[in-house]
Amino acid sequence: MKHKIRRSGSRGHRFAAALAVTTLTVLGVAACDSADDEDGPAASAPALAWGPCPAPAAGTPRDPRLTCAKVKVPLDYGHPDGTSIEVAVSRLASTDTAKRHGVLLLNPGGPALPGLDTPSAMAPTLPKSVLDGYDLIGFDPRGVGTSAPQSCGLENPSVAALFPYPAADGSIDANVQAARATAQQCASKAGDNLRYFTTANTARDLDRVREALGETKISYWGQSYGTYLGTVYGSLYPDRTDRMILEGNVDPTHVWAGEAESWSKGMAERFPDAAAVAAGQNAALGLGATADEVTRTYLALAGRLDHRPAPVPGTPQALSGAMLRGVTYALLIHNNTLPVLAQVWKAAADLADGHVTDADGKVLQQVFADAPPAPGVPADNQATMFLALTCGDAEWSHDVGSYARASAADRKAWPLTAGMPSNIWACAFWPQPIEKPVAVTGKGPRTTLILQNRRDHATPWDSGVGLRHVLGDRAAFVGVDNGGHYVYHEGSTCADNATVTFLDSGRLPDRDLDCTDVGRH
Repeated sequence: MKHKIRRSGSRGHRFAAALAVTTLTVLGVAACDSADDEDGPAASAPALAWGPCPAPAAGTPRDPRLTCAKVKVPLDYGHPDGTSIEVAVSRLASTDTAKRHGVLLLNPGGPALPGLDTPSAMAPTLPKSVLDGYDLIGFDPRGVGTSAPQSCGLENPSVAALFPYPAADGSIDANVQAARATAQQCASKAGDNLRYFTTANTARDLDRVREALGETKISYWGQSYGTYLGTVYGSLYPDRTDRMILEGNVDPTHVWAGEAESWSKGMAERFPDAAAVAAGQNAALGLGATADEVTRTYLALAGRLDHRPAPVPGTPQALSGAMLRGVTYALLIHNNTLPVLAQVWKAAADLADGHVTDADGKVLQQVFADAPPAPGVPADNQATMFLALTCGDAEWSHDVGSYARASAADRKAWPLTAGMPSNIWACAFWPQPIEKPVAVTGKGPRTTLILQNRRDHATPWDSGVGLRHVLGDRAAFVGVDNGGHYVYHEGSTCADNATVTFLDSGRLPDRDLDCTDVGRH
């Protein structure tokens, strides 16, 4: 979902969120698991040839300390001696080799966000003890960025274009046509091999990376979609997992249709934070003096733009209701972007009224600014891999009528999301997945720390609690009374201390924590 938006704040560009950037921006598990368990010892893998990293997108800085390498992996783990692809990995080495504990693999989520620069983005938020203790390892997952990048040749490369907002009257007829056409386009352009670009195979790739790094075990920190990747890795390789942090969590029993449906309730839980910020600026913005008034203003504005999109000066685009909702979703990711979101709503209202101030124009230009892709990476790469993962990890319903009914009910119950999360996606017309989802259970060592905000609209509280229930005694849970998609380094000393203690010592909290030390936004 990708009109890119530059995120400011204490974490810089750490973990650009899946669904934030989004809008602004069996072959059998058993057969594959058998092969996984027979993997040779780490010492048998060839040493990585660390060197310069691939060129980033124009104007994007790269940490000179970062080095990169490639790991060869099978396209299809059911035929490990067949076609191979390469996965790009990066390393920010431990700052004190005498204190080095191991490697910490980082995944920024998405689905389908590249991760070579994640170590450098994450490092400033970590204390010296963690930087001494770990090589920070980033990677572009298979199919993403510089790791055999995939493309459906989509005319509109934005992930936001995939999100199926119904028509102004609630009809999903156009969504059905678009979903079918998108699935057919991917089948025609990307071909049958796209079916092998799944989360399960990405987890298997990570174990090949572990071998190539010469490690018996890996530690892992995944955010958003990266939490699902982490739980899948931990399920396939429980004895090769050292310390795992999962932040902003996906319920592995809801992949992926159920997870999408959770966004409606999550948005209703998060939106009041932004509405309260806008109400506090009512003298300047005129959107309402209370959060309820601002919410009514927003819903009315989105409805107007559904019927009559407003051209955005200086761009070829017109602001529709769907685009307003998408921008809103993205700017809810962080607390420090809530004032910007309030300004966007004001600019959108002025735009719909036909009079845009200079200040409005600057806000709109920032929101709609495109960022250049990295050299050699197709413009629709994230959109393509978003589809490959969400449609290829688990089978979706093919009953078109069921989507119409679900969307209508969702639209009525949760007006902020207008029926989109329960609507039909291209996945309804996707080929059958190559395998069933990996079973995630509570069996295994206690090696996981779950971090979850109470008002996270992208991976809502209920999803984090669902993951906690699935993992059982394997995990400890840190719940934070905060809004937004990020937990660590977002104002809770309680959560930060638990995270750093776990990384430094391997000790999880004895009991689940309820952190209430963040001021209300």
